[in-house]
Order: sequence, then structure tokens, then C-alpha cells
Amino acid sequence: MDNIDKFFKAVSILKSNVGLSFFGEITSQSDFNKIDWVTGEDINGIAITTNTCPHSEITWAKVKEEMDKLWNLAIVILKN
Repeated sequence: MDNIDKFFKAVSILKSNVGLSFFGEITSQSDFNKIDWVTGEDINGIAITTNTCPHSEITWAKVKEEMDKLWNLAIVILKN
């Protein structure tokens, strides 16, 4: 599982059906702060976004913790 997969899985563990977009990989607080979080859509169906995460249950610290758990799980599976 690569970092992008781990990131999306970690976010979905914390909160399902979260709309977001980003470029590159999310490996730091700085990267996390560049995510475009979907907060709604305009009358034309275009996403309205913000760089401030609107979900209190999703922080970089919590996402990183879940990503680390997924990494550790992958290591355990590989060892067995």
C-alpha cells in the first residue's frame, strides 16, 4: 500500500464520504494544509473547496496515526 492509498484509507477510517483533492503525496502537516476540502457545490455543480479541513475529527495528527497503523499492519502481514 503506497502513501496515497494509506492517506485515503486513513481519512475514510476517521470519516466516510469526505470530498477532497490534492496534488502529490500527503506526508506532512504542510502537505495536509494544501488539501482542497469539498464543503459543497455551487449552482453549476462545481465543488466549493477550502484549505481548512471542515471536519473536526480529521487532523494531520489523527491521519498520520492511522497511516502509521496501516504501515505497521502491512509489515506484520509481510512478516507472516
